[in-house]
Amino acid sequence: MSGTDAPTQAFIGGRWQSTEGTFAVTNPATGDTLAEVADCGRREAEATADAAVNAWADWANATAYERSARLRAWHDLIVEHKEPIARTISQEMGKPITEARGEVVFSSMFAEWYAEEAKRVYGESIPSQAPHKRLHVIKQSVGPSFGITPWNFPAAMVTRKVAPALASGSPFILKPAEQAPLTSLYFAKLWEEADGPAGTFQVLPALDPKPVADPLVNDERIRKLTFTGSTEVGKALYAQSAQTLKRVSLELGGHAPFLIFEDADIEKAVEQTMVAKFRNIGQSCVAANRLYVAPSIEDDFAEAYAEAAQKLTVGDPLSDDTQIGPLVDEGGLEKVKRHVQESVDKGAKVLTGGSARDGLFYEPTVMTGVRDGMPLMEEETFGPVAPILPYASEDEAVRQANKSSYGLAAYIWTRDLERAYRVAEQLDYGIIGVNDGVPSTPQAPFGGVKHSGIGREGGKWGIEEYLETKFISVGLD
Repeated sequence: MSGTDAPTQAFIGGRWQSTEGTFAVTNPATGDTLAEVADCGRREAEATADAAVNAWADWANATAYERSARLRAWHDLIVEHKEPIARTISQEMGKPITEARGEVVFSSMFAEWYAEEAKRVYGESIPSQAPHKRLHVIKQSVGPSFGITPWNFPAAMVTRKVAPALASGSPFILKPAEQAPLTSLYFAKLWEEADGPAGTFQVLPALDPKPVADPLVNDERIRKLTFTGSTEVGKALYAQSAQTLKRVSLELGGHAPFLIFEDADIEKAVEQTMVAKFRNIGQSCVAANRLYVAPSIEDDFAEAYAEAAQKLTVGDPLSDDTQIGPLVDEGGLEKVKRHVQESVDKGAKVLTGGSARDGLFYEPTVMTGVRDGMPLMEEETFGPVAPILPYASEDEAVRQANKSSYGLAAYIWTRDLERAYRVAEQLDYGIIGVNDGVPSTPQAPFGGVKHSGIGREGGKWGIEEYLETKFISVGLD
């Protein structure tokens, strides 16, 4: 075990296994080593593939009610272990503990939803063109699946992928992010306690993802790949998966705009925009990275927004008072520092924040005078920095919002219902929050367009990613 309640071995074929080497998981708030975790490679990856293939038939042939019962038991255990899981999240990736508790609850909702959705995988009967034929369509498990999850939501990303796979009858192999593998291992422990059959859910922590990912992506028996992470890596995995014609779903980068119109209630708009920007220290693919504000309210909004950002408490993520914890690692901090400094060098103005603190902490930062060509406008910052930009008209706001090659999430604040629908339909994004800074929910589809990925997670759409459609034609004598 580690400095948390999480295991540190790999979970393969229903057994906890050590590896030849280990790697350190570091607490970003303190710099201390939190745990030494099993470092998996090709041998472990091949073992999980064999175990998943061996488990597939029995798990797929189990009744929907049997799979539902196991998922329901998993959900109950996640809820029961909310506090230690939340502490694990905070310690391994720096999320404030109040947010970490919320993430655990959110993650449990996916297990609950797909426990129910397992019983809603329906078939169809099709009218036949011939009187002696009966035509039927059924849905069946896609087969053994491989997923790679990021560090920024180490609980929610697990259940959002694993729960629909298990509900469909598809065994799942997980490679968690090297910065935050302990939460995934904790979830595997709870699946074991829920009497999840051996080989149905396996976890392979690894410092270097390639020795694990390559054999699984290249294995024809692994029928599905799901990945959440950078667009660059997603494209490479997409190309690699083409060699075995895998089913693929990708949730990639984002550069979310937030359009705030002149009729906005400034106090409420600030409240929702703060959540959309600074939740998880800005380390979210759906974080609001570009705040487009109507010129008539720009000054009032910027003043109120900067004041609200100044009030955010930066500190120990395990404290209930903390709202902004550390960045996950040195690379993340350096990117934030570079984005702010290069933007200032090109004429942007810092209204509040703009400086790093000891360790991996960075002050909540609000900027104006940002324009195209600055790194804040070209790249996903993934940190607590909010640029405010004016626009001349509704059409221009939409054009500016749509200029990005990303298309994951976008936000609007207006009290004009016609404008809300008009703009939402024009924005080229997969998720739109209207007066809502946190639109994600387990029963709704989550995913993007353009370079933000393909496929959807959540709701009935999420389980469809793990189901094949089979047509059966029956000729009668």
